[in-house]
Amino acid sequence: MSDVMQSIKFNTIEVPNRFALAPMTRTSAEPDGTPNALMADHYEGYAKGGFGLVITEGTYTDDKASQGYANQPGIINQEQIDGWKAIVDRVHAAGSKIIVQLMHAGAQFQANRFTEQPQGPSEVTPKGAPLGFYGDQTEWQTPAAMTKADIQAAVDGFAQSAANAKAAGFDGIEIHGANGYLLNQFLSTYFNRREDEYGGALENRLRLVVEVVRAVREAVGENFTVGIRLSQGTVTDPDYQLPEGAAGFRQIVEAVRDAGADFVHTTDGDVNRKHFAEGNESLASVAASVEGINLILNGSIDETNCQDVANQFPHTLLAVGKKALANPDFVQRLKDGKEIADIDFAMLQPKATITNELAWRKQNVA
Repeated sequence: MSDVMQSIKFNTIEVPNRFALAPMTRTSAEPDGTPNALMADHYEGYAKGGFGLVITEGTYTDDKASQGYANQPGIINQEQIDGWKAIVDRVHAAGSKIIVQLMHAGAQFQANRFTEQPQGPSEVTPKGAPLGFYGDQTEWQTPAAMTKADIQAAVDGFAQSAANAKAAGFDGIEIHGANGYLLNQFLSTYFNRREDEYGGALENRLRLVVEVVRAVREAVGENFTVGIRLSQGTVTDPDYQLPEGAAGFRQIVEAVRDAGADFVHTTDGDVNRKHFAEGNESLASVAASVEGINLILNGSIDETNCQDVANQFPHTLLAVGKKALANPDFVQRLKDGKEIADIDFAMLQPKATITNELAWRKQNVA
């Protein structure tokens, strides 16, 4: 049996237990993207609540088109680096490790203080509608197809932000390659209609992802943890499937490993969801079949199944999202045998901010 409370060596990080806080958008930074004291209290709370690893919300990487939400934090200047350093120090003081998630929104763009024009692999509008608790926009804009210069600027932004994160004291980097944001868009045959070396066959659709992983690895050096979050589905199209199926997803995992990633973080509606047109494999089982890379798993992991998932996938970290939002002390409650509450989505209304969450707790938690 694999004990969920046992410490684990995860690349260069010694994590005190198997639980990671999943990255969740909180739209609570200053308008200029600087992390603030409210965010420091927020992340420190999860560390004090027992999460061995804290993964931050998606953090924008340049002053061009990477920002996706109003009040999203960035890590592109000294003020933002200093804001994150204060958060890192408090999480470390509480006994946990922390990695930053670096994100380029691409076509899934609800607000950006630098530009009004989103970018994507092709001029393809995202499906569905923007999530109301992340902003007031009711329809997606059609992105501009990225030029080669735009693509290189995105790569450079990831690399510089990774170096900035290392300077801020983070324990590692998670590149956001999931959920319909830019890197996931390049992997997607829905978003990516390009006819150059970045489109068409999966090897080409993978090119930008590989370039970003390599650039980040070069920016931070070898003795520093780097990984990437991967999914098939998006925020508004959760059932999208790669036409290449499980073999294609395995190819992606192998490619990012070979480019320098230490870990892959799979995310799906359920960690064991059979999410390919053929066969019975899940994202987690495919990723686990690839040698030489560590795993973080996300998808409806809670107090009822975490031990079973840990036994099924030894030496992995388990990322908890909704139950963590409902219970910042989820890990401590699990350890103590205390009741664990279900998520009440009213805490995300009218917007998914830390302030609204705190107001909900004041009214509803004794």
